[in-house]
Amino acid sequence: MSDSIETGNASSLKGEKGIVRILKATRYSMMGLRTAFLNEAAFRQLVLINVILQPIALSLDVSRAERAILMIVPLLSLAIELLNTAVENVVDRVSMELHPLSKNAKDMGSAAQFIGLVMIVVAWLVILV
Repeated sequence: MSDSIETGNASSLKGEKGIVRILKATRYSMMGLRTAFLNEAAFRQLVLINVILQPIALSLDVSRAERAILMIVPLLSLAIELLNTAVENVVDRVSMELHPLSKNAKDMGSAAQFIGLVMIVVAWLVILV
């Protein structure tokens, strides 16, 4: 099987169990991260935010719980961006035609990402100010 599945029947990918399923799921996850990093500027920007904020969070004189919040919230924003990109890809796969439901789906994904970014700012402000 190639690293990129472009067409075919996805049912052949189902049914693995145990460690094989875990290894394949891990491989697919790594492929998804790679694809997002190579193709999505917003994802790369969030990676940069994490590269900056994670070491700062580790160096701050805050409680362990506060440090965990400062480190986890930016990571959650990465996860939200992956889901937002997945929604956009599925909508585009279904149809490139302009449609109110397609717009709603993409706008809601974008709104979720906006909330994720607000969470980063709020967490840092609450803990540091």
